[in-house]
Amino acid sequence: MSADCEFSLAELLIVAASEAWRGNGEVIASGLGVIPRLAASLAKMTHSPELLMTDSEAFLVEEPIPLGPRGDVEPRYSGYLSFERVFECVWGGRRHAMIGPTQVDRWGQTNLSCIGEYHTPKVAMLGVRGLPGNSINHLNSFFIPAHNTRAFVGGEVDMVSGVGFNDARWEPGMRRDLMDIRLIVTDLCVMDFGGPQRAAQVRSLHPGVRFEQVQENTGFPLLKAADLHPTVAPTAEQLALIRRLDPHDYRAAALKGNPPGIRQA
Repeated sequence: MSADCEFSLAELLIVAASEAWRGNGEVIASGLGVIPRLAASLAKMTHSPELLMTDSEAFLVEEPIPLGPRGDVEPRYSGYLSFERVFECVWGGRRHAMIGPTQVDRWGQTNLSCIGEYHTPKVAMLGVRGLPGNSINHLNSFFIPAHNTRAFVGGEVDMVSGVGFNDARWEPGMRRDLMDIRLIVTDLCVMDFGGPQRAAQVRSLHPGVRFEQVQENTGFPLLKAADLHPTVAPTAEQLALIRRLDPHDYRAAALKGNPPGIRQA
């Protein structure tokens, strides 16, 4: 990449998050939130054109729809995907969603329901919504915009909204073959649960971030992946696609202060 190609941290994260869908095949790619949505769209327009995407209404599209007012954009429709058919894809494992949970624990269990004790919470949030069924029936990845010990908690999440790799939470005979967690993308690094016994490991560090900094901001032990490396910077071509997909620059507000992609020491 050219040394004079500037990029924001949001753009770095979009490119990193797009890798979650590499090699997935013909599944619905769902990115929930600005950065995950742009990441899924970038994946379809670059390394994984076989992904299925909707117009956020009821139709599949050949090309991802840009964020915000569409102006003179004419969607290229390729099929009909009703609400009922979405559930058929979900229950059959033919979806990969990137979600933004409030808490994640060492087992990959997620919480988006409440902070504190369930019956007397400090903060009540969205409820579990569709996460129990989604997390057990198809692939998921996570996007955490602020990597800290409030998000990556010690012990178990306050309320288990989404399943993980905690064997104690799985009843005998429950089907586990459709469930998996691929990538966790944060403002500090990219992680997964690919370590021994599904331990969390850091796969790449964003420019200017040290492994020790990531560990200090995580409530459970982390491993270094065998091939731990710096997060790959966006290419000029990827940046051009991101700006085409987000013509109104919503990504600038996705991270507090819209920091640059390369941190100063």
